[in-house]
Formats: sequence, structure tokens, C-alpha cells
Amino acid sequence: MIWTEAVAESVTPLTPTARLLSLRVPGWPGHLAGQHLDVRLTAPDGYQASRSYSIGAPAEGERVELAIERLDDGEVSPYLVDALEPGDRLEVRGPVGGWFVWRPEQTEPVQLIAGGSGVVPLMAMAREHVRAGSAARMQLLYSVRSPAFVYYREELAALAERSAASGGVTVDRVFTRVAPTGGARPAGRVTPDLLAAAVLPASLEPTVYVCGPTSFVEAVAPPWSTRATPPSASARSASAEPDGTACGTQRGNGTTPRGCHTRRLAEGRITRRRRCGSRPRRAGRL
Repeated sequence: MIWTEAVAESVTPLTPTARLLSLRVPGWPGHLAGQHLDVRLTAPDGYQASRSYSIGAPAEGERVELAIERLDDGEVSPYLVDALEPGDRLEVRGPVGGWFVWRPEQTEPVQLIAGGSGVVPLMAMAREHVRAGSAARMQLLYSVRSPAFVYYREELAALAERSAASGGVTVDRVFTRVAPTGGARPAGRVTPDLLAAAVLPASLEPTVYVCGPTSFVEAVAPPWSTRATPPSASARSASAEPDGTACGTQRGNGTTPRGCHTRRLAEGRITRRRRCGSRPRRAGRL
């Protein structure tokens, strides 16, 4: 896979620590909801650093959308969040990853579970679901620290309103530190009991996609393997790398896969497991 020069078409604030980037990638072949993109920066002295970021929107010509969260000790994210401007160019390659994806032809119920910036690839799935007019049941459980750090705030609210009125993607948010006044529940982390009550029931045999920091994924996944709680079909998850979050599971930076695993769960026990890892190279400092 070769590197291609992309152009930043727009840069939009998303949260106090994240920005939405719209890139034009000449010759982009298209991608599936859940895939990610590698970004490489080159310093004046020739040093290079690359990171992977989940793509946040379905394929649309040469346009690729990323949501990047700044990590203060990151090598790539500070530049993308604080310095990149429309018209700037950067090297990219992709799409990358083919196992943590959702396709419109899938008909089984889908449960999406996101922690923080791990919502990015799951948002691509939700958007693809809406665009395709899919009849498959899809539900998103989104854990985030406070309302100020909610990604895609207005779009998620619109999805929730649409679901209440005519069906579609159901959205449920859990605020871990500060909950909005009059919210459905007080601030607090996702617990096994909350999870069991909030996700699709095992009887529906949903496919479950989990994305978030490693600690979030580890906290969310165990109840499924120790208790006969959802899902009974398959759970797909991953964790992000030091500079972002990505397909599968993510952490801190919006979209960068580091370690990932796919689980097939049946009646509360793991019957198949696959692990993979792809930490971007670290050759020094920018």
C-alpha cells in the first residue's frame, strides 16, 4: 500500500480537545464503515512519524473524514489538532483494516458500544446505516466524561429524535464525570448491571462492536464471558494506540488501533478468539 498526498479541505472544532478533519485523497478507492487511515508526518530533518485514525463517515468520493483527539505527549495528534489548516497537505494511506466493519447487507441486530473517542468508527457505521436505509436494528451506547466532550453532539441528538419518531439508530449516552441537568441517569461509569439493562438482549443474537480505551474495553467485555448477558452472537473490539483511537477500539486520540480482538460469544462463554496488534512505528520525536 503506497502513501498518497492528501489535502485538508476543512478543519472544525469538535470538543475542547478534538477536531474534525475533512481530507481530499486523490484516487481514494472508497472504504467500509469501521476502517481506518494511516497518517504520516515528516519533520524538516527527515524524521517521520505515523499514526492510524478511524474514519468517521461512509465513503463519499475522494472525501475522508477523521476526528482527532489531541494527546499532549503524542507525536502526530498535536499537529493535526492545533496546527493543521485548510489547504495543508499530509501523507496518508488506506483504507486499512477489514475485520472491524459493518456492511449495509448485514441484517442481524447490531449493538455499538463506545468509550470516549472510540465513537468515531461506530459513528461511521451509524451513518452508513442511515444512508443505506437499513432495516437492521442498531443501537449505540456511548460512554463519555461530560456533555462538553461528546463527539457529533448535534448529529447524535438528531439520530435519537429520529429513532423516537420513526425508528433507526437508537442512541443512549452515559456520562462518567458530569451528567447534564435532568439527564436519564446520574454520572457514573458503565457497570455490568447498566450494561445488561442498556444493550440489546441476548435473545436477539446481536453483533456487538466495542470501541474505546483498553481499560474501557476490558471493563465492558468481561460480563459477557462470565454471565449469560449480551451478546450471544459476536463481539468485536479493539483498543487504541498511544496517539489516537480507531477501528475496533480506541483510545485517547479519536481513532487509532493498537491492539484488537474479536470474540464470538455464545451463552456467556468464549468459543472463538482472535487477537491482533498494530502499533505505529516510533522512530524518535517530531
